[in-house]
Amino acid sequence: MRKLGISIYPEKSTFDEMKAYIDLAAENGFDRIFTCLLSVDRTQIDKIVSEFKEINQYAAEKGMFVIADVNPKVFKDLDISYQELSFFKEIGAHGIRLDMGFSGSEESLMTFNEHGLLIEINMSNDTHYVDTIMNYMPNKDKLIGCHNFYPHRFSGLKMEHFLACTERFKKHGLITAAFVTSQTEGSFGPWPVTDGLPTLDCHRELPMDVQVKHYICMNGLIDDVIISNCYASEAELKAVGKLRRDLVTFEVELIDSLPEIERKIVLETLHFNRGDVSENLIRSTQSRVKYKGHHFEAMNPKEIKRGDVIIESSEYGHYAGELQIALTDMPNSGKSSVVGHIRAEEHFLLDLIKPWQKFVFSEK
Repeated sequence: MRKLGISIYPEKSTFDEMKAYIDLAAENGFDRIFTCLLSVDRTQIDKIVSEFKEINQYAAEKGMFVIADVNPKVFKDLDISYQELSFFKEIGAHGIRLDMGFSGSEESLMTFNEHGLLIEINMSNDTHYVDTIMNYMPNKDKLIGCHNFYPHRFSGLKMEHFLACTERFKKHGLITAAFVTSQTEGSFGPWPVTDGLPTLDCHRELPMDVQVKHYICMNGLIDDVIISNCYASEAELKAVGKLRRDLVTFEVELIDSLPEIERKIVLETLHFNRGDVSENLIRSTQSRVKYKGHHFEAMNPKEIKRGDVIIESSEYGHYAGELQIALTDMPNSGKSSVVGHIRAEEHFLLDLIKPWQKFVFSEK
């Protein structure tokens, strides 16, 4: 994952509210902003433009770049030509997202705009749209993609469709983005419906950091992750901001009085799943090499449940010190130490860990 983003809606917020939110997001490593011109009141366009310009300038001062969501109707209402995009430069946007596009030729021409604006296209339809744009030879350095978000409960993308759409874009080497939803009560988006604003419907009820971990777990399929509704809580921003973006971090609750070496194996080791994968276990074996000769006492040899973190005792011979994550429920031979348990909301991520994929743990 490359960037983390937030969303702001000037027509529904005060400047001070947005400024404070941008400050908090920037402090926690967020570096891009989504905003929406689709829902603005055209009768108050001068006021809206003034507000957009002011807040976008402030965001830029904080090192964040802004993408404004538009469609052909916005171009018509504002009397803007796809051949002349100075309006968006004037309001301080760094790019525009085409919620609905043109024919492909126009998008290609727009990527060569003299203002250097990024042209972001909608990724959520599994059509040849992006292929058509590529046929018109765009400036790929200025062409990026972003999925939709879905305010209505049960209306978000299903995983199979999401993957198919995203892979269409990745085959062209384009930067991709998708949305996650804050679970803060009273949060809102650009539309009246507020049942959360995820891209994937399976994310709608999940803690926000788990949603982000899901995208990270996809190993580069999604580059940027944006919080669609505002305002996310400080706790949510901090939880997401501290995540490693290059690999998934499992949150684990460790047993009491865990010895120092076992704690180091869990919390201070870069783990990876063995290439000869098991249907029952994720196996991380480097710790048994590093701590060869150390005596690992058997402890907490309870029945093994999915999501348990295991360190093999010395009673298991050359397996001693190997870390494992249980994918299924299993009996315990009495030789395996169950040293912790992965947060329940993250169990579905276990099935996504591929051979050789890296991961780490953080303590609950």
